[in-house]
Amino acid sequence: MLLLKLTVVPLFIAALSLAGRRWGSGVAGLLGGFPIVAGPIVVFVALEQGSQFGALTATAAISAIAALLVFGVAYCWASTRWSWPTALAYATGAWFFAAIGLEALPTSPAVAIAVAGLALALAPRALPPSESISTAVGSLTDLPYRMITGAMLTLAVTTAAASLGEVWSGLLAVFPIIGLVLAVFTHRAQGPYQVAHVYHGMVKGLYSFATFFLALAVLWPRIEFWSACAIAVGASIATQAVVQGLLRHNSKTQQHVHRL
Repeated sequence: MLLLKLTVVPLFIAALSLAGRRWGSGVAGLLGGFPIVAGPIVVFVALEQGSQFGALTATAAISAIAALLVFGVAYCWASTRWSWPTALAYATGAWFFAAIGLEALPTSPAVAIAVAGLALALAPRALPPSESISTAVGSLTDLPYRMITGAMLTLAVTTAAASLGEVWSGLLAVFPIIGLVLAVFTHRAQGPYQVAHVYHGMVKGLYSFATFFLALAVLWPRIEFWSACAIAVGASIATQAVVQGLLRHNSKTQQHVHRL
């Protein structure tokens, strides 16, 4: 399990960085919204602590989407004024304040999905304007540092999470590991408005994130462990297909209106 913690996230960060290099930071942000980090963390916790514990952790992970987006909005605005260390400190502080507020909420899938839905609706309006660049600029010479940073953060979060109870396990599982790495390195290499582009993309991916954890929260106490995981993965993929279909439809509608 330690080997998985030290390899899964760094490899995904490498894939995200290459995707950003090829298709732009918006695509990297979209992929960063999938539960590739928090998903394995919550599964590890559930395997060690039991399905009921895992279901409560998954419920907290849904509401933690709000804290993740608070981090993103705070970092994006801070990056327009300050260098990355100050922006990171500001955004991390905002995340902790948001997490403390979420910890006080009832541990209910209905409450969690309402909080996450509100955050997903408001985040695109709260983010600063972004620059859309189809391909990234600069080199990937800092890729090993991105991967090492991701591995260290994953190990720290998973080590702390299991001893803090279901709610904080879920909240810490959604600590913005991918978002932090993407924000800092994008800020350093490409500037603040590309960071905003990353987070605009990430919002779209987080609908699949919410669906994945909602399925685990509902199914783990009711059916076999790995069957619930498989259904959750399928549901998250289906959700993203719907989201992308709606986005394409809206884009075509807007183009038609502009022609008129």
